[in-house]
Amino acid sequence: MTTETTSRTPPAPRDPRTSGTGRAAAGSAAPRPTRWQRLRRSESAAFYLFLAPWLVGLVGLTLGPMLFSLYAGFTRWDGVNSPEWIGLDNFRVMFGSDPDFWPSFGRTFLYAGARVVLGVALALALAVALNTRLPGRTFFRTVFFLPAIVTGVPMFVVWAWMFDPDLGILNYLLSTVGIEGPAWLGDTTWALPALVLMSLTATGGTMIIFLAGLQGVPMELREAALVDGAGWWHRFRAVTVPIISPVILFNVLMGLIASLQVFAEPFVMTSGGPERSTYVFGMYLYNEAFWYSNVGYASALAWVQFLVIVALTFLVLRFARRRVHYLGS
Repeated sequence: MTTETTSRTPPAPRDPRTSGTGRAAAGSAAPRPTRWQRLRRSESAAFYLFLAPWLVGLVGLTLGPMLFSLYAGFTRWDGVNSPEWIGLDNFRVMFGSDPDFWPSFGRTFLYAGARVVLGVALALALAVALNTRLPGRTFFRTVFFLPAIVTGVPMFVVWAWMFDPDLGILNYLLSTVGIEGPAWLGDTTWALPALVLMSLTATGGTMIIFLAGLQGVPMELREAALVDGAGWWHRFRAVTVPIISPVILFNVLMGLIASLQVFAEPFVMTSGGPERSTYVFGMYLYNEAFWYSNVGYASALAWVQFLVIVALTFLVLRFARRRVHYLGS
């Protein structure tokens, strides 16, 4: 029996890149990012880097203090010693026995209602007038907008001088036409209306927003109404107002939110007087916190004010849902 010896060539070493283990290893390796992906990652890193200061400010200076004030609203705290948890006692006193809570809220609502209605109406009227081809309209736009820039304590001090019953320019102008001016800030009847009157001079910002909205009204709609024989008032009521209704809603909401937080004007000009006729909710909150050192109670007041503003904003938005028209919707 012949035995054949067969020589076998040893197998060549396998390339690990094509072997099963090698393929698995190669498949698990992440592909190199493309140039576009690297650019996107660098842009994302830059975005979060520039956003970080705002996030730190939001958490540290807004959300953090808000949450702490919510806790403080359920405590008795003077701002120095440790807070003492008292539950709902602050709110029971607020709604039940505090003699300043409801009157201060009432004055604030009176001020806010008058300021929003008159301010929005005046700003819209000025915007309509300055949206026409009026000679020198650029100059008048600047003049009406300037008081919206120069605001704050200096403006309030100037207006307090103007309201002076003896030396103020308002009573002097009234005397030139034979009218005896009131005591303004010294009269319980005229003090709050005087603050509303002063606030109307700062409607320049609202006027500019209305002006931008009016310039966005399509000209073809106005021309179509004019061809149909519509007069100026009918064109304004049926064409212009529906189209700028989102702008009206925005200005009403911004004016309402700002007016319900009024504080600086009565604080500087009247200190809440005379006889608390201008003692609005903002002053009431401020005095509780910084004059009487009742920070816990003031925190509860602040949250009530916040919830009232949120509720009124929600009601205004619900009321305007079917009355505000958006182009293209």
